Amino acid sequence: VQLQASGGGLVQPGESLRLSCVAETPFTVNTMYWYRQAPGKQREWVAVIHILGTDYIESVKGRFTISRDGAKKWSLQMNSLKPEDTAVYYCNTVIRGTDFWGQGTLVTVSS
Repeated sequence: VQLQASGGGLVQPGESLRLSCVAETPFTVNTMYWYRQAPGKQREWVAVIHILGTDYIESVKGRFTISRDGAKKWSLQMNSLKPEDTAVYYCNTVIRGTDFWGQGTLVTVSS
């Protein structure tokens, strides 16, 4: 199982970015996650999409949207970005009880 994340970059506060993740696996991908790790901080969960819907960390509600773009592809639309959103973003899924992670994509929000 390999996850490939893309879409990071440098943007100004208030701007938008869209991250994408593609899973290369013969297995079904049911639940899809995004995490992030800011400099000097622990990795934190950001968003999840599963059969029952979506959920978000409080700090991104109303600004970020996670979506499923196919059987093995998902995205994170990030609007109204803030400097505190600066982090390396990782996509994640769990297959047969094992965590799989993308390589991370850097998002920098700065004026």
